[in-house]
Amino acid sequence: MLPAIAILAAALCFSTTGTAQALAGVDASPLAVGAARIVVGGGILGLIALLPRRAAVRRPPRGGRTALLIAIGAIGVLAYQPLFFLGTRDNGVAVGTVVALGSAPIATGIVDAVRLRRPPSVRWMTATALALAGVVLVSGVVGGAVALSPAGLLGSAGAGMSYALYTVCGKTLIERGWNSTRVMGAVFGVAAVASVPVLLLAGTAWLFTSEGLSLALWLGVVTTAVAYLLFGWGLARLSAVTVATLTLAEPLAATLLGLFVLSERLTLVSGIGLALIAVGLAVVSVPSRRREEVPDAAPRP
Repeated sequence: MLPAIAILAAALCFSTTGTAQALAGVDASPLAVGAARIVVGGGILGLIALLPRRAAVRRPPRGGRTALLIAIGAIGVLAYQPLFFLGTRDNGVAVGTVVALGSAPIATGIVDAVRLRRPPSVRWMTATALALAGVVLVSGVVGGAVALSPAGLLGSAGAGMSYALYTVCGKTLIERGWNSTRVMGAVFGVAAVASVPVLLLAGTAWLFTSEGLSLALWLGVVTTAVAYLLFGWGLARLSAVTVATLTLAEPLAATLLGLFVLSERLTLVSGIGLALIAVGLAVVSVPSRRREEVPDAAPRP
């Protein structure tokens, strides 16, 4: 259960993003905020990965394939936020979030099935279907007549695929002998360096206010550095598809934060959605007889 709890804790960190932005009220574009988040959080993860390791830890394999996996993972990190914001801008926060979060575990399942040459388990598919139904209900999309933008839908689906890229690349690096902390540091460190020019172009004036600096530090330290250290530790011990489904706890936690921190109201449909997400997470979290655990930094046979 500990790896599942680590992923759920990471999802709780992720879920504070919207609440933090609402409370800060900074005058900054979503692209600037997203770039600052990666620069701060990715920079911290990169520095942690550079810390000296014990001599007993096996040196991870290097080479062209390893560099390619890191590059693809970093591209996934970089692409996620602008694609996510494109979807929410064109189709609204509810639809954009549902498509992005809903497509992420599906995309991860497809990519991982191709990589491993075996389909996901029936239990995973059942749990994911329940959780996705809950996400749809929580979003408030049901019952609303919404004119959808194809570009927005593609953007949200692209965000889900971007998530799948860095999750599966991270899992592959772990299986090749990399420590999970080093994997997160390498992928997000490269993304942080690439995000610097994006941040400069998007504007940095908001960072020189107390609210802007506090927001950047919270998003960088808590929702990125701490969250992805927990995410990486859990990813080393669970399958990529299980991790993808567990992170659907993010909308559940975000809704609860909205209720208790931002004084938002909960409808009956949203309440049913929260219950479905909780059931789906419980189904996928319960340990099965077949262990999914993979020792951290263990080389692939």
